[in-house]
Amino acid sequence: MLIGIDASRAVAAELTGTEHYSLRVIEALLEIGAAHRFRLYAPREPSLATAERLSAGEWRIIPLPRLWTHLRLSLELLQNPPDALFVPAHVLPLVHRRRGVVTLHDLGYLHYPGAHTLWQRLYLDWSTRWSARVARRVIVDSCATRNDLIAAYNTAARKVVVAHPAGRDLHLLGNPSDDLSPLARWGLGTGFVLAVGTLQPRKNLIVLLEAFARLIGEGRLPAEARLVLAGRPGWLSDVILARANASDLQGRVIVTGYVSDRELAALYRQAQVLAFPSLYEGFGLPVLEAMQCGLPVICANTSSLPEVAGD
Repeated sequence: MLIGIDASRAVAAELTGTEHYSLRVIEALLEIGAAHRFRLYAPREPSLATAERLSAGEWRIIPLPRLWTHLRLSLELLQNPPDALFVPAHVLPLVHRRRGVVTLHDLGYLHYPGAHTLWQRLYLDWSTRWSARVARRVIVDSCATRNDLIAAYNTAARKVVVAHPAGRDLHLLGNPSDDLSPLARWGLGTGFVLAVGTLQPRKNLIVLLEAFARLIGEGRLPAEARLVLAGRPGWLSDVILARANASDLQGRVIVTGYVSDRELAALYRQAQVLAFPSLYEGFGLPVLEAMQCGLPVICANTSSLPEVAGD
């Protein structure tokens, strides 16, 4: 069987949750599906590291700067259809003549519309509704997302499959005795509070910053205590950055920007606690990754997080 896979997220320059999921699930499919052929579609060439990890696949590079999924990928599937199609991240193309399977990671735009622009909300609503309707099977990361999908779009329960993602093996990456070297770029030692994720309203980082400022103001934290926000800037991150740089927090909050896997492993191992107050998560990989590294976690009791952090 020839199985086509949308690998566009796996070739992103900077990998975050959805991109890491795409890369890892494609890698696993290539490993267990040796009896099949896999064709990997992408708008750009993969990095050397990604190409090596996915070397068992047959790459089809089909560039287009805009509307790649619905125009360029659709055209490719129409001209050279595979026997089945898998999309690891949200959106099935408008034109596909074969069996389609899609992973829908979350419906956060319905729960917290203010965390997205109007255009983003409209597109996410349409594309999720479309993908859920036409897919042969829908994979979701959690029971919470499954329930959301069924309630919001009346998706048939029989076609929705829960498959909890596995965290990256960051606890095996690097030597803990060398962790202070990658942390030196931020002037960090050990014992800081860590928050991981894109800087955006849904992550509820303003509340975390306010709590940290209050503890400082009440003298309940030592002078060396630091809060580390590890993640690239997202939509409305200016508000978060402004609060992080406010006078009552200046010098106590470290904003790292995007971090490599090696740097993230060091952060997990050397932190004192992971704070994860997110308002909504389809899964919440940082919670699982932190626990794999032996780091205590304080997280919100909402959406999928009880599934990830529960006993």
